[in-house]
Amino acid sequence: MIDHLYAVIMAGGGGTRLWPLSRRSHPKQMLAISGEKTLFQIAVDRLSGLLSPEQIYIVTVEEQAKELSRQKPEIPWENFLLEPMPKGTASVVALAAQAIQLIDPDAVMVVLTADHYIQNVEHFHRLISCGNKVAEEGFLVTLGIEPQYPATGYGYIQRGNSLGEYDGLPYYQVKKFKEKPNEDLAREFIERGDHDWNSGMFFWRADRILEEISNLMPELFSIISTIQKAWKTDRRNLVLKEYWEKIHPETIDYGIMEKASRVACIPARNLGWNDVGSWESLFDVLPVDETGNINLAKDVFLEDSTGSLIVSSSKADRFIAVIGIEDIVVVDTPDALLVCKKTETQKVKLIVDYLKKNGKQQLL
Repeated sequence: MIDHLYAVIMAGGGGTRLWPLSRRSHPKQMLAISGEKTLFQIAVDRLSGLLSPEQIYIVTVEEQAKELSRQKPEIPWENFLLEPMPKGTASVVALAAQAIQLIDPDAVMVVLTADHYIQNVEHFHRLISCGNKVAEEGFLVTLGIEPQYPATGYGYIQRGNSLGEYDGLPYYQVKKFKEKPNEDLAREFIERGDHDWNSGMFFWRADRILEEISNLMPELFSIISTIQKAWKTDRRNLVLKEYWEKIHPETIDYGIMEKASRVACIPARNLGWNDVGSWESLFDVLPVDETGNINLAKDVFLEDSTGSLIVSSSKADRFIAVIGIEDIVVVDTPDALLVCKKTETQKVKLIVDYLKKNGKQQLL
């Protein structure tokens, strides 16, 4: 186990990118997409051997906390930090930092998400050890994923000068964070060879991130300081709810990382990382059959079809027959059916927007 290191797993998202299987009440991280374990359970299990359950904190919303606790009962209930309402990742980090700082003034945090897929767990452990070491030096650290293609759905990190090496892993000064580019600019980033995808995984000392929040987001720091004073009292929940409503929503990337001092990047090569951000992304993480199909449904007749994904929820009991299709995604649930081209699954968000606009909350 690594002393003074604490994992903070962000697990409060709505997960609508895998609609209609993923819903607000049962988001992506709670799904067992393949096999018996959910993405959340897999995310926790990846930390086995590095951290004890007592060193793992989960930030989520109240309506998801009980189910997540049921899935991982070894994590102490007091390690579930409940947001009264979503206010962005900056507030999530601040809430966790103040809570962890109270129990360990020397704490280093590794901030992770509950819904990423990582194939090379052994290498992931090496990266965590490296990130912990660099964070101890006072840097705010981000993991940069080696780009596999000119993605327009990820932010990018431009690496600057070398800062050193730990256990054979180099780390660099961050020159600049860059927003999601168009395809031409993304291709230019890859050709330059000094850009990585922003993974959304971070390391820092708890006191360092609170220092940066104080400097760059003073209103948030003031609110978090008030919450921290009440954290170990019987007024904790009342103060948290009252002051949380006053927080202006912001991401940790824009609010802190793009403006902070002493920011470092560790390139994560050969990690086998995927954020499972669309149905199409499952083709990068799950095995396909001899015709390039992925069948995650219970009762399917599949004929003369290639490169397609068939999914049914555990509560759907329909027989599914698919004939003569190519590169199609079919997702069946008791109250909704999705059929679309594999290359168009990012447009699921248009369906979600339509449902919100037309008052179909029961389908969200």
